[in-house]
Amino acid sequence: MPTIGHSFTILKTVDSTNNYAMAQVHAGSALHGNAYFTVNQTGGKGQRGKTWHSAEGLNMALSLVIEPRRLLLSQQFLLSVSIALACYNLVKECAGSDTCIKWPNDIYWRDRKAGGILIENVVRGTVWQFAIAGIGLNVNQTEYSSLTNPVSLKQITGKTHDPAQLAKELCTNADAKFNQLCNGEQEVLLDEYRSVLYKRNELVKLKRNSAVFETRIKGVSRQGRLITENQVEQEFDAGEVEWLQ
Repeated sequence: MPTIGHSFTILKTVDSTNNYAMAQVHAGSALHGNAYFTVNQTGGKGQRGKTWHSAEGLNMALSLVIEPRRLLLSQQFLLSVSIALACYNLVKECAGSDTCIKWPNDIYWRDRKAGGILIENVVRGTVWQFAIAGIGLNVNQTEYSSLTNPVSLKQITGKTHDPAQLAKELCTNADAKFNQLCNGEQEVLLDEYRSVLYKRNELVKLKRNSAVFETRIKGVSRQGRLITENQVEQEFDAGEVEWLQ
């Protein structure tokens, strides 16, 4: 199988690298490991229909085409774990040990968001044919118009970084983590993910529907559900609860 990033395409401008990658998949012109990076993403997508805002030329907007042929459809969260860890390792190398993963797959530094991941799938019947892993990372941006708690690598380190070079390094990280997943190291990856989980073993405020409650973050299940504990242990699906800062 080709390595992730073996083909690295730089697009001058595009609405969404995920949209572009998905179009290549549907046209039959994308292979496993193809990477699409853009200098200017005008309509980036986030989780649950949100928009990912990115200033032109300052950040990383990258989509990876993955053929999960050795994985089961039930292992979608494990793929998300592998991509999140690839991003975590990249950011930690620059930003240090205050880096963590906020469930399900945001990259945080202290209490601020440095990056996010959106994985979109092509499934036919029970066959998981493709996954498009979209990654947005704040690299050199220092001013934000509408985001509540963003942070960039430049703000953390005081240095300017090359977004395209970081994207290539991320491809290498993602290839290593994907190979771990395909080689049966699911529990190793899950343990690593849980060990760097944002607010693990800490009390947090969550909102479910209109109810706000305080609970302790305990971990994440193999299926990707957030495990919390107050007087009783509870599990929540992604999108079921909202974090309150």
